[in-house]
Amino acid sequence: MKEQAYFLEEIAANGHVALNVMQYDGWLLRFSEGFTGRANSISVIYPSRKGIEEKVAYCEKCYAKQGLPTLFKLTEYDTELSNYLEKRGYKVVTPTDVMILDLEKTDLAADMSECVFAEKPQEWLPAYFEFENRKGKEQELFRQIVDKVVVDTIYCTVMKDGKPAACASTASEQGYVLLHNVVVDPAQRGQGLGEKLCRAILAKAKEDGARYAYLQVVQGNNVALNLYRKLGFEKVYTYWYMKQVNREQ
Repeated sequence: MKEQAYFLEEIAANGHVALNVMQYDGWLLRFSEGFTGRANSISVIYPSRKGIEEKVAYCEKCYAKQGLPTLFKLTEYDTELSNYLEKRGYKVVTPTDVMILDLEKTDLAADMSECVFAEKPQEWLPAYFEFENRKGKEQELFRQIVDKVVVDTIYCTVMKDGKPAACASTASEQGYVLLHNVVVDPAQRGQGLGEKLCRAILAKAKEDGARYAYLQVVQGNNVALNLYRKLGFEKVYTYWYMKQVNREQ
């Protein structure tokens, strides 16, 4: 289970990228001008040689230089570092479950009608920005981030009455497809569009060769959790962020 968690953390970082990535003794330091926690955090993925104290102090300097708080993205297997950060005054934020679905054993029963698929995001982005209420600088940063993704991608929009009603994207490699950026028009929620969207884009990914689907869902987001469980996703592990509360420490 631990090896699977680190594998999923590694490939998820290829699906949701950062504008700048620095490798430091087995850790990945991501910087994206503060846009999203994931793209501005440190992941512990590979074996280390240096001590935790030295490494944390170095990371804090790197993020302070960028004008950002230091933010670690940790799994339940990173207990030593988690305990050290807690003693240092870091706070746990946004516990998130990673869930997986065996596509080869799943009949998605997808309704592909009124679904528009694309490999590039240009035509997909306007609806996503509208539904997520992304403005100005956030739009610019998100465009830069999706343009940097090098693994295979699918962008799906569900249409209703000739207009976008829901959208999502995937990033695939090594037989695993990351389902993310799932959003439904706020004015049209509760009509089953999210389920239709997820079934359709996962069916397309399966058609393209994906064997497993995985996703990340914030604990407490019961609407999303219920949908993903209905689709057959099961939790495999939890990650959370530990945020530096006082940058002067």
